[in-house]
Amino acid sequence: MMKQTLIAAFAALFLSLGTAFAADKINLNDATAEQLQTLDGVGPATASSIIEYRKANGGFDSVEELTSVKGIGDKKLQSLSDEVTVSQ
Repeated sequence: MMKQTLIAAFAALFLSLGTAFAADKINLNDATAEQLQTLDGVGPATASSIIEYRKANGGFDSVEELTSVKGIGDKKLQSLSDEVTVSQ
């Protein structure tokens, strides 16, 4: 009985941690400049460019759209793609 309870507790912990890590992605459509700057390779100028692009274009439809932002090319997109999302 105790063994089953421990197994169930570990399973619940594992599943909740998976959800927490998925939630750690930064949403390009509502992130602040400060949040964007926590991303590797994104400083104040790039964060500002992301926000300006978002305002001018009504948000991002996909993560790949980041390459439309001045200063973000394919290489930077590749390094950021696992850390950002556009979903709610």
